Amino acid sequence: MKKLLEILNSVHGEIDYENEERLVDDSILDSFDIISIIAEVNDAYDIEISADDISPENFNSAKALYSLILKYQEAR
Repeated sequence: MKKLLEILNSVHGEIDYENEERLVDDSILDSFDIISIIAEVNDAYDIEISADDISPENFNSAKALYSLILKYQEAR
């Protein structure tokens, strides 16, 4: 989770990612932010997030995104 928080903070350092749960729903992150996060997460965790998993539910919080990352890692 620490690595993910570093990635998220590199996109928008002013956001409290550990407590925010509506990053997409409240338009805190825009589509460009999501694409940047996906690219960095894919590289950092050696995974490939599919288009099917790019949804508000998976990107509304750091916890949700981390759960998605773990899902991909377990599937290897």
